[in-house]
Amino acid sequence: MKNNILKLAVFLGFIGLAGCVPIRQAVPSGRGIVESRPNSNVQYESPDDFKNLGPDAWKNEMEGIGSWYGSDFDGKLTSSGEIYDMYAFTAAHKTLPLGTVVTVNNLDNGKSVQVKINDRGPYVTGRIIDLSKAAAEAVGISTTGTAHVRLEIVQWPQNSK
Repeated sequence: MKNNILKLAVFLGFIGLAGCVPIRQAVPSGRGIVESRPNSNVQYESPDDFKNLGPDAWKNEMEGIGSWYGSDFDGKLTSSGEIYDMYAFTAAHKTLPLGTVVTVNNLDNGKSVQVKINDRGPYVTGRIIDLSKAAAEAVGISTTGTAHVRLEIVQWPQNSK
């Protein structure tokens, strides 16, 4: 009887862990870097590289390359548990607490937008934020695909401090 209970507990533990895998996670092909397509030179970082980075990974201001994601993910579950809506003003970030509100300033054209972090990513090497389609259009990167951006924290979620 105890043996069956132990087996059931282990089985349920594995089931629970399966739900913790990020939805947009790529499959690792090497140490920390993964490829998305066989003929692509785009390098992807493993989500495991950004786990447990602690408060030092959360700065009030960050600069880097911003990108966007759209219809391929529309209607799918985000890391926060929300359904991704490419027409909402949301974004994916590697380390900021889910629910953080940031202003994204496009340093190439001066446009800005406020978004809520509700997903993890981007996992493309060198990028710091993935915007929803609506947010990308608001800052003028939906046609270029990427831009040099500055992120400024507007509001931390209540449970992050």
